Amino acid sequence: MREITYAAAVAEALREEMERDERVFVIGEDIGPVRERSGDLFGQFRQRRVWQTPISEAAFTGLAAGAAAAGLRPVVEIMYCDFLTVCLDQVCNQAAKLRLMSGGQFSVPVVIKTPAGCGTREGAHHSQSLEAWLMHTPGLKVVMPSCPYDAKGLLKTAIRDDDPVVYIQHRLLHPLTEAVPDGEWTVMLGEAATKREGVDVTLVATSYAVVKALTAAEVLAPRYEVEVVDPRSLVPLDVEAIAASVRKTGRLLVVHEAPVRGGAGAEIVRRVVEEAGEALKSPPRVLGGRAIPIPYSPPLEDACIPQVSDIVAAVEVLCS
Repeated sequence: MREITYAAAVAEALREEMERDERVFVIGEDIGPVRERSGDLFGQFRQRRVWQTPISEAAFTGLAAGAAAAGLRPVVEIMYCDFLTVCLDQVCNQAAKLRLMSGGQFSVPVVIKTPAGCGTREGAHHSQSLEAWLMHTPGLKVVMPSCPYDAKGLLKTAIRDDDPVVYIQHRLLHPLTEAVPDGEWTVMLGEAATKREGVDVTLVATSYAVVKALTAAEVLAPRYEVEVVDPRSLVPLDVEAIAASVRKTGRLLVVHEAPVRGGAGAEIVRRVVEEAGEALKSPPRVLGGRAIPIPYSPPLEDACIPQVSDIVAAVEVLCS
């Protein structure tokens, strides 16, 4: 075990998979010498397997989908999650549908890797969380690791998966450190992680909201024992683990940065109510972002997304 950052865990997973399988290559934006978080993959593999492109999301995502159908395993780097809007046709109409529309003759083992979320003060065009759009597309898998361990293990699994996987990493998680094992290991898609045990309320959080949820649980510890569950992947979703927690606590709060309206929280609540609705002592609640474009102003940005104090207040209401 050694302490490494989230960004280093991502780079390590990429390097290991590229060394293990010559079919893996990386293509996209911001992967050359512009930033160091790639762990110098550009320098190690650039002759044949790392391609820094112009700003041309539709072009290189379409290229990657075709390469995947032809037998390669591309990892697409999109500089901001917001820019998925430029290539949704390639992601949702091509990569996601090809296996079904070809009658299983083709698989599309492509990973679309992109940072998302708020907190870097970059305004409305660079701060969105679009995971709910992707969850709504049959054929796509969606993962949102919240710690270095999961960042490495889930990326390795995603690269080996035979279906398209969208891998979303929050930018504020990049410097966080954690003990990560040496050797060969992976984290399965569709397996939630209980980050903290509790008996009073189940707090399901995604991505950077997990960090805030754990802090809120510490603040609440003298009064309430909060169980924090991280789904880790939204498609597939580990409904059984979340429902089991709700059966124990009788209360459910889902927290994410994306707007509440039509968000992942609504789907989690729907599934839990179907599975364990009889165990609920109070109506489940979703705490998420406001339904407005993210402002550039730091105080206004913070006011648009759930903070630790908001989570604490929501738990107190649920448990009162």
